[in-house]
Amino acid sequence: MRVSISMTNFTLPGGPPELRDYLTRIARVADESGIDTLWVPDHLLPADPMSAIDAPMLEACTTLGFLAAQTERVRLGTLVTAVHFRPPSVTVKAISTLDVLTGGRAWFGIGAGYQQDEALAMGLSLPSVSERFERLEETLRLARQMWAGDTSPFVGVHYRLEHPANSPNTLRRPHPPILVGGAGERRTLRLVARYADACNLFDIPDGGKTLRHKLAVLAEHCAETDRPYGDIDKTVTTALAPGESAAQFARRCADLAKLGAEHIVVITRNVPWTDEAVRIVAAGAADMPQP
Repeated sequence: MRVSISMTNFTLPGGPPELRDYLTRIARVADESGIDTLWVPDHLLPADPMSAIDAPMLEACTTLGFLAAQTERVRLGTLVTAVHFRPPSVTVKAISTLDVLTGGRAWFGIGAGYQQDEALAMGLSLPSVSERFERLEETLRLARQMWAGDTSPFVGVHYRLEHPANSPNTLRRPHPPILVGGAGERRTLRLVARYADACNLFDIPDGGKTLRHKLAVLAEHCAETDRPYGDIDKTVTTALAPGESAAQFARRCADLAKLGAEHIVVITRNVPWTDEAVRIVAAGAADMPQP
């Protein structure tokens, strides 16, 4: 099982002057301890729902570029970019650039977006739900076309590109792994089955009922599209509990693996990551009992 961490809280005791050294330290601990991926949210307002609206939040693409320079092994990505934040060609170009500059370590994490309060506060467009999903599917199609080196015109309902060039292309071939975030059964998981390499579901405290059901729905969509269910990396986001030990975390990961999880993404709640917390997660992953 792979284990990753997602950085959602940037509120430090010393404020913004500490952020540079903090990010460097956490990234290097993750890089050296065997963490699979270091994720950052793509939001302009705090991603941690327990944070104040004016708490620090770093822009995702800039942050990933900084993290790329501080690491050598750990993979990097957004969990996830909202499809309406940027023109799709700009998003694809950003991920391609990250992949080249990291030696092939980029993820493409994307979703339909949902935060109306953020959109209103920051002057972002937020189309209807149906339109966002149309845009998401077109963006996924365009990304695969650009990464295939196909510069022929792209014509969709919402996006039209005369010459979608992408040079330099990604080092990871055929393209960086694509993660579509969200648990919607009718549209999101269908898009995962059709276009993605990974899904991202949530650790809900209901004895595994929801997770099992969502994965069963994903399996049905895979069957409908003749996609091997085993091709999809089943990632599940969970929170590291206060005071949780490596052994306790390992047992929890083993329980999630029994439900079908293959890749655990760990967040903290209302506190930033610490070196010790990252090492607890890494140690728990290394010592996880087999299901």
